Formats: sequence, C-alpha cells, structure tokens
Amino acid sequence: MKQMHQSGKEKRAEEKKHLTGTIRTTGKGMGFVEVDGHEEDIVVEPEFLNHAFNGDTVEIILAGEYRDAKRGRLRLGTDTTLSKPRQAGQVIKIIERAKKQFVGLLVNKEGNIWLMPDDRKMYVPIVVPDPKPEQMGKKVLVKITHWEKSAQYPTGEVVQVLGEKGDHETEIQSIILDRGIDTNFPPEVDAEAHALEKSEKPLPAEEIAKRKDFRNTLTFTIDPADAKDFDDALSLKEIGNGLYEIGVHIADVSYYVRPGTNLDREAIKRATSIYMVDRTIPMLPEVLSNDLCSLNPNEDKFAFSAVFVMDMQGIVKERWFGRTVINSDKRFSYEDAQESLNTKGEHFESLHTLNEIAGKLREEKYKEGAIDFETEEVKFKLDEHGKPIEVIKKQRLDTHKLIEEYMLLANKEVAEYIFNHQKQKATGASIYRIHDVPDEERIQDLALFLQALGHTLPVRQGKVSSQDINKLLKSIQGTPEEGLIKTATIRSMAKAIYSTKNIGHFGLAFKFYTHFTSPIRRYPDLVVHRILDSILKGDQKAAKDEFRSLEKIAAHSTEREIAAAEAERASIKYKQVEYMSERIGEEFDGIISGVTEWGLYIEEINTKCEGMVPIRELGNDYYIFNKKTYSIKGEKTKKEFRLGDKVRFRVVKADLDAKTLDYALSESK
Repeated sequence: MKQMHQSGKEKRAEEKKHLTGTIRTTGKGMGFVEVDGHEEDIVVEPEFLNHAFNGDTVEIILAGEYRDAKRGRLRLGTDTTLSKPRQAGQVIKIIERAKKQFVGLLVNKEGNIWLMPDDRKMYVPIVVPDPKPEQMGKKVLVKITHWEKSAQYPTGEVVQVLGEKGDHETEIQSIILDRGIDTNFPPEVDAEAHALEKSEKPLPAEEIAKRKDFRNTLTFTIDPADAKDFDDALSLKEIGNGLYEIGVHIADVSYYVRPGTNLDREAIKRATSIYMVDRTIPMLPEVLSNDLCSLNPNEDKFAFSAVFVMDMQGIVKERWFGRTVINSDKRFSYEDAQESLNTKGEHFESLHTLNEIAGKLREEKYKEGAIDFETEEVKFKLDEHGKPIEVIKKQRLDTHKLIEEYMLLANKEVAEYIFNHQKQKATGASIYRIHDVPDEERIQDLALFLQALGHTLPVRQGKVSSQDINKLLKSIQGTPEEGLIKTATIRSMAKAIYSTKNIGHFGLAFKFYTHFTSPIRRYPDLVVHRILDSILKGDQKAAKDEFRSLEKIAAHSTEREIAAAEAERASIKYKQVEYMSERIGEEFDGIISGVTEWGLYIEEINTKCEGMVPIRELGNDYYIFNKKTYSIKGEKTKKEFRLGDKVRFRVVKADLDAKTLDYALSESK
C-alpha cells in the first residue's frame, strides 16, 4: 500500500510540474505542445489555451489524459489518428510570442469591426476599434495591442493597408508580411552597403596581394537563367598525370559583412533569402548581393575557395582552403551549359571533364547510401498583372547535378576539416547542417502506406537503411505513384536543421556536412566562412559565449528557413489555385494524393495543383473508409478509390482566400 501511495504522489507531482515548449494550434483552437523529454505532443483543449497563438513559447502544467477517437486526414503515409491516450495540458504562461502581427480582411459584422486573419491557425478574429473608412474591406496588417484575460477576443490596430483582396501585389505582400518577413532594409543598412560600394570598388590592391590569384585560370558560373546573384564559380586546370585542379570559389561575403555592423545584424535577423513566385527577398541589400559580392562575369572578385586536386575517378588527392581573387570567364545558365555539353560548344572540354568527375562523385555518394530525393517542382509564367498563364515543370539537367556535386564536395570537405581541427585542438565551435535518422513510428507508418500501394520497404527493429530507401525509389521510377511515394518518403524523414552538434547527414550519407557555398543568401554559410578563416589564421578561440552565440544562430536560422519555405509554398499554392480558377469546368488527368473519411484529394499530373472531391459527390452510395489500405469502397457499387490511382477530373470551384480547389470526378457528371 505504501508503494501505491508513493506512486500516486509522484503522479500528482508530475501533473503539477511546469513544462516549457512550443505550441502549435489549429484553426478550431486545439493546441499541441512539443516538450523535450515527452515522446508525444501534449494536447491543450481550446478552453485551456490561455490566449496562446501558434508558434508561441509557453509554460504549461499537465492535466491528466486526453483521448480523441476522431480520425484525422490520412494522406501521403501520415496517420494523424489520436487513438490512444495522450497527455493533456493547460497553458499557464506565454513566455514569448511567435507572432504579434496578422494579415487579413477588415470587415464589419453586426456593427463590430474585425480582422479575419489569413492565418488558418489563428483561431479567433481580432477586434479593430475605430479604423479609418478607407481601410474597410481591404487587406491590412494588424498589430495586436492587448488581449485582456476576461475578453473573448484580442484587440489590435491597423499598421499597414495592403490593398484590394485578389490583387496580385496585395496577395503576395499578405503572404510575406503574415510570416514576419521584411521586404525593405532599414536606412542605416542601405547606407552602410552603399558606403562599402564606394570604398571597395575597384578591389583594393593591398587586399589582392594577400590572396591566391586565380584570375588566369579558366573559371565560370552556372546558374538559373534569371539569376542576379552568383554565389559560386568553378575553375578547372589540368596539371598532368591524369590530375586536375578544381576550384570551388564562393563569394567572399565575410570580407564585406563584418561582425557587429548594421549589415551583419540585419543579415542575422533575416538569416536567409526568400524566393517567391515573382520575386526574391534578399538577405543582403542588392548592392552587395547582385554586385559587390556577386561573382559577375569579366570582373575581378574576392572569393573564399575550396580547391581540390582530383583524378577522373573523383578521388581527392589534395585540398586547400583560403581567400582568393578570381575573374569569371563565362556566365552560363544551366540550359546554356547543357547545350554546350550536348553540342560540343563553348568550353566543352572543361564542362565535359567536370561532368565526368561529378558523375563519379554522384556514384560514390549513392554507393555510400545517399538517398535520391529528386522531386518535381513547378514554376509560373505570369502576365503583366501577375496572373499565372502557364505552369511549367522545372527540368533537372546534368548541369544541375554537376553544380550540386561540387557544392556538396566543398561543404563536406570544409565540415570535416573544421571538425577534425577543433577536435584535435579541443577548441572552438561551428555550425553544421545535420539530418537525423528517421523516427521509428514514422518509418512504420511509411512501410504500411507503401504496402497499401503494393510496395515493400524492409524495416528492421524500427529502422530502415538508406540503401533500402534508394532501392524503393529506383523501383518506382516512371510509375504513376512515383511523385506520391517520393513525397511520402520525404515527409517520413527528419528535417535537416542547423546545429552546433555534428551528428552527420542521413539523407546524404555524410559523416560531416555544413553549409559553406551560399553566403549571399544564407547566414550560416557566412558564419562558417568566418570560422574557417579564423582556423586558417590560427586565432580561433574556445569562448563559451561564442558557443552559445552559435547555438542561437543555428536555431534562429532553422526557424527563418522554415518561415521562408512556408512563404514560398504559400505563394506557389496561391498561384496554382489562381491558375485553376480560370479553368472551372475543364477536365484534367490526376492522381489520388490523399484519402480521407470526407473525400479524395487529387493532384493534377502536370501542374501539381491539388484539390478535393467531397465524398458526397462520389455518387449515390455509402463509401467505407479503410485506413489500412488508404482507400474508400462503395457499399453497393463496390467501386473503390485508392491512394495513387489515376483519375480524370474536372475543376468545380477555386477559393483564393482559403487557397483550396474543389474537383469532381468526370465519371460522376
């Protein structure tokens, strides 16, 4: 009895324990808190949110068990069912707000003025007292000023009027601002950038003298046709005995952007450039990103280089890291470089040699277990008003793969060099790009999903090998469900993040990996340049505050990368819905990408535009949902729809506000 009494006390003590974590909310006001040490999220019901918003850092107390028998959406191998008891919690304190400003439509409802937020995870409207008449009915940015404990709704004020709903510029700005992204640089940052342009052009002779000179070595860049900033260049020189000197030259942003400057503080804050459907929001002012730092053709430029002596098998015989001066002989687009390879055009011999060695690097990478996660992406052709008139699948050429392999090589070699140096000297810290092994539960879910589609993924003691994943991906090439399975597999993986703790990169099968090759558009790369430079100079320190600072930068960079990816995806989704809104009634071929109790999700094959067919529109039958086979089957007709099936459908409705599409199967007309 004594033991039972102690267990009860322990349980009550655990329930009163204060825990800290990040809360994720749904549009219906349910909360889920991630807490270190707890395998599953802690569920917070709407009445216990205590005004917490999605993404907030909160303090909670545990409040017994929570069980929800309802099943969520089952798609792409993810089972969101809450079928077993979960720990419930209650928010008692909001430690840090993730977001204080919201974009939405300002409307008058029953005499009250509300902001109806675009953010689907914002579960309440915002009261806006005394707005200006010209703000009504417009898309606006509102800042929450207060939310009294006794009040049902928060109160806010209009910060910025964005424009008319449905207007291209208004909607893109809505996506950007709703994620806390700044489009304009503060005046002091712009002033600092322009001052650098005046003082550093032409390149100072005294600085050139300190660097290794590659200006007489054949060098070129290969980038998208519409690129304006050039982070990286390749050089090639034959040195005899079947060996080649290959230089991976990276824009030397660290020479221009120094710690403690306004430029550096703004770059830390932004952490990444963002690529929307119609624009780039740069991490650095354009005078730096497109001019001073950019490796533009036929101009002397400062670079930080990783130079390798290699044979035709891709084996690195020697490596050198250091600051250089280069002059790019040619600005290739990926398509131009591919054309040169195909037709033996300009710089063919050099491109061919680099391509052959890149092929060997790729073979070795896959042999070691790197996962081939090539997925289809789309881009848009827009008219002068920003309307999408064509959706185009991006082509993946040999030249894309060529550049990728040399960037991976440089990133891997730099990471290994930094790690080994710091281990030997027992000093310093760095930022790594890490990718953890897949979660056991997600892998089991993926295996079940694949089994329902007629494929097998060997899972041993909750683990899967990258080689087995590659075998699976190879076996589905060319099949209708290829894209579906690749997406499901990617979603079952852990997410790559920045960290000061090197655990390797599962997806690439690298023991050491970092980001070194894009300092114009990623802040961690700039930090790695500084760390590598300090090691080469022999002045690296092991201060604890430096380590803590790097940990904060790694975490912040990961957060901003996620926000950037969300904004990019939202802009693509909006344009997909807008594209289909002009095609109501038209028919397309698609693949079933999701199966739920309430309907089928279908992805159009060419444009990747996804919409839903409600189950009530499938005809006069009662459909039974089978979560094990990801299918629904008609009770009377025995008609079955399975995940991965090819179907013909027509577009019924497009909701630009919700960014959703309604489809109907052609057979059910």
